Amino acid sequence: MSEEPTTHRDTTTAAESGSVHLIVSAERTRMVLSGEIDVALTDELSEAVDDAERASLPVEVDARHVSFMDSSGISMLARLARRVPGRLAVIEPPEVVRFLLEVTKIADVVDIVEADPGFPTSTPTATD
Repeated sequence: MSEEPTTHRDTTTAAESGSVHLIVSAERTRMVLSGEIDVALTDELSEAVDDAERASLPVEVDARHVSFMDSSGISMLARLARRVPGRLAVIEPPEVVRFLLEVTKIADVVDIVEADPGFPTSTPTATD
């Protein structure tokens, strides 16, 4: 029997310039960011961090499709890095995000992953 990942939050709307999605599997949580990650997403980012923390699983942030990030996004990454189990992984951050991670020294406390490791679509379970 396999368990499908649970989509926890989808905050995409036409009025927003950016989005955050949280996907939880049995093994880990993936936060998918896209577009402009800025003050307009503050509430959604905060809720996503809270949900990720409640899942009590390692967290990876897919940043491949981020076009802009301000201090709201960097603050969220720092908060995630402090509050979730294990080291936070940031997948394929574009130069704008990589620069901010380095200049704020957050790159010292997260793992920057150069290639997407994939996300489980199902989790094998033990059989008797």
